[in-house]
Amino acid sequence: MKPFALSERSLSRLEGVNRELVNVVTDAIKISTIDFGVVQGLRTPAEQAALVAKGASKTMKSKHLDGLAVDLMAYLNGRASWELTLYDNIADAMRKAAIANNLPLRWGAAWHKPLTEWDGSAEDLMNEYIDLRRSQGKRPFIDAPHFEMLL
Repeated sequence: MKPFALSERSLSRLEGVNRELVNVVTDAIKISTIDFGVVQGLRTPAEQAALVAKGASKTMKSKHLDGLAVDLMAYLNGRASWELTLYDNIADAMRKAAIANNLPLRWGAAWHKPLTEWDGSAEDLMNEYIDLRRSQGKRPFIDAPHFEMLL
């Protein structure tokens, strides 16, 4: 199978994103079993406020504001997909690329523990997060397209 590559549009959406995170994304697409593109990287405060107002984001302290986060979109047979299992596979590729680039990374489907400090699959990490939140009587916030650098 031919490796996937980021489109020009995805690459343009990485403008303003931290170079180390860009390297992780561009390495991850080459090893991913799922095609993906970049939906968003750097955001303005106004864009972030609109996402918070819609409930699509929980904070005005998003790492997108500093170019330290990206949102990725899975593609299945050339069509955008929100199927959660696709994002598990993308997260596995992002984890491998982040480790290879020595960049600590958190995944938006498992906020409790860095993706790069987990030895199992991304799916197992997400399930651990969901179980933890439920045991705390809290609802998990799953943002599977989101990946952010840890400083």
